[in-house]
This record gives sequence, C-alpha cells and structure tokens, in this order.
Amino acid sequence: MVQVFVDKPLYMTSLTNSRIESIDLLKGFVMVLMALDHTRDYFYHSAAFFDISNPAHATLPVYLTRIITHVCAPTFSFLAGVSAFMSGRHRTKANLSVILIKRGLWLIFMELTIIAFAWYLNVEFTNIDLAVIWVLGVSMIALAGLIHLPLNVIFMISILLIAGHNLLDSVHLNTMWWGILHEVYSTKILGGNVTLTIVYPIIPWIAVMSLGYYFGQFYQSSFKTEYRQKLFNLIGLGSIFLFIVIRWANVYGDPVPWIHLRTTGRTFMSFFNVNKYPPSLCYLLFTLTFTFLFLANSEKWKGKLVDFFCVFGRVPFFYYILHLYTIRILGMVLAQLTGYGWKSAIQHDFEIDLKGFGFSLPVVYLIWIAVIVALYPVCKKFDRYKQSHRQQWWLSYL
Repeated sequence: MVQVFVDKPLYMTSLTNSRIESIDLLKGFVMVLMALDHTRDYFYHSAAFFDISNPAHATLPVYLTRIITHVCAPTFSFLAGVSAFMSGRHRTKANLSVILIKRGLWLIFMELTIIAFAWYLNVEFTNIDLAVIWVLGVSMIALAGLIHLPLNVIFMISILLIAGHNLLDSVHLNTMWWGILHEVYSTKILGGNVTLTIVYPIIPWIAVMSLGYYFGQFYQSSFKTEYRQKLFNLIGLGSIFLFIVIRWANVYGDPVPWIHLRTTGRTFMSFFNVNKYPPSLCYLLFTLTFTFLFLANSEKWKGKLVDFFCVFGRVPFFYYILHLYTIRILGMVLAQLTGYGWKSAIQHDFEIDLKGFGFSLPVVYLIWIAVIVALYPVCKKFDRYKQSHRQQWWLSYL
C-alpha cells in the first residue's frame, strides 16, 4: 500500500527495468485487489449481517472474494521492507533511520485523521481504527532501529516473531498496550467520547516488513536474476508446503482450528479460513506464498496490462486515499438514490449502518471495476507529475 517515501528515486540505476516493473506490478496488482475488498465492505448487501468468510454459511463466490484479498496487507508490508533496503543502499544507516521514522510518523498521523474520516465520514471522529496504515507506520519506526543489526540477525528476529507469536494466543490481558502488541482491542478514550479500536496489532507485522528488508538484498546487481527467481520460487513453494502441514496438524499456527463440515467444499473453506487479526503463522505462510511466487515469475512480464497495474504501484499512497473517498462518496450517492438518504452512509460504530442496503456480488464487481477505471487516469496523471517533479520534497509523502 505504501512504500518507503524518499527524496530520491526508490529504485537505483543498477536495477534493470524488469526488476523495477516486477515490484511495481505486484504493488499495483494488490492495490487494485484491495479495492475489491473495500468495495464489498460497503456495497455487498449482506456485509453488515454476518462474517462473509465463515465457512459454515458463506457462499463460495463471496468467500473467495474475501479470501483472495488476504494477500494485500502482507504484500504491502513486505514490499515496504524491500523498498527500505533498496533506498538505503546509497545512504548511511543513520540517514535511512531518520527517513523511516519521519515516514512512519506521517503514516500514523494520516491514519488518525484523513483515513479515519474516510472510513466513517463522521466529523465528530467518534471512532478511530488503528488499521493497516497505522501498522505500516509503526513497522517503519521499528525498522529504523532494526536496520542497524546484521542482516542475518534481522532475518532470525523476523522468522522468530512470525513463527512464534502464536504462542501468545492464550494470553488475554485486556489492556490497550497488550492490544497494540498482539490482540484486537477496543476501548473508550477522551472521556468516553471516542472508541479506539486496534484492528492491526503490531506483532508480527513488524517482522513481515523486516523480512522484506532482508530480502531486499537479493535485488542488488551482485545477485543474478536466475538465482533470485530460483530462490523465491523455492521459498514460495516451501511456504505453501509448510502451511499445508501446519494447518493439517491443527495443533499450532492459527487460533481457530479448521473443522470438518457438512460438505467437502465447506471443509476446504474451513481449512483456508485463517486468522488475519492478528495475522497467524498460517495466514502469513499462505499469503506470502503468493508474494514470493509472483516476484519470482513476473520479472519479464510486459504489455499494456503490466503498464496498467504499474501505474497504481508507483503512486500507492495517493491511490489508497483516493480509492477510499471514491468508494465512500459513491456509497453516499447510491444510498441517496435508493431511498436510504446520503446521511445514512455516516457511520457511528464499527458496523456499517446501512442495514438492508447493498447489491448482489456481480454488481459489487461492476462497481469495483468502475472505481478502478475512474481512478486510473487520475493516478496516471499524478504518476507523470511525480516523475517529472522529483525535486519537490512533499511528493515523497504521497
């Protein structure tokens, strides 16, 4: 979703165009996919009534619509780490740390203000969610310290946190600080006038970004393309193999065990219904499989479709904010046209207030496509402006 925003080009001249495009392509692809999840949030007619990925009653199309978007957040975080390594190769560690801290604080500020308003459209800010932008910001600040360690130590810390954090699943302290670390938590603040919900606890998201930082080294010119492709393919296949083994054992790796349901299809849905909040080991193995396999096999992809996705990948934060407001404003318009009134789109709690409002899944997909098509020329124009005005420091924050 975001990259490490720097004053100089993120990808250095020693990298070939294919390498640049493969990263931008992946980033752009998951940005577009992310918009599908958010479009479903606000336009699918059953969004407010049940957990749409619950294998006991979810329909397969709706279930898949939700599950495929699981790859977005881990990919955002991992690629932010890759970008941090690449941008730091011609900087001192101290300078890179300062950049990461500044960008991290900026993202947290945006989460609490511009993005918080987009989710709820409530001028009273009675609800604030610490979600994906918040956790990317905190992870950047943490990475600012971790980069001073040897790469192998960073790798070991990352693997330890990713593989071992589910040992904490049975610990429930019911405090905000524990919620920030490892557990979804909601509390009243500012005299009870604001509900603060920690949607993305920071463990192990910090580790996903630092893992990306470690793997950023394989994009140096000293590593041959063939070696990187083989390595990433091997890691991707190994990751999905570990996921199947650990998930099948049903002992560790996810707080919600899979169960046998009334049909084979629903049993498979239960098997792949892994926990995102916080992200379990199984969730990360499953989603990072996609990240590694995509990076391994997309470096030589060319064509108009690649160029289309790369546009979004080069302006990720600009697109993120734009797509949220586009979806929410469109929701207000459609609420007005369907008799609910535009004010009903203003949320006062975590659930969507438009009870009964919404459309069938095919219509949701059409709305999603329309949103992407509408945003493409705006993002393309901003991308061109950004590329031709790199000397303007403020553009690094968008």
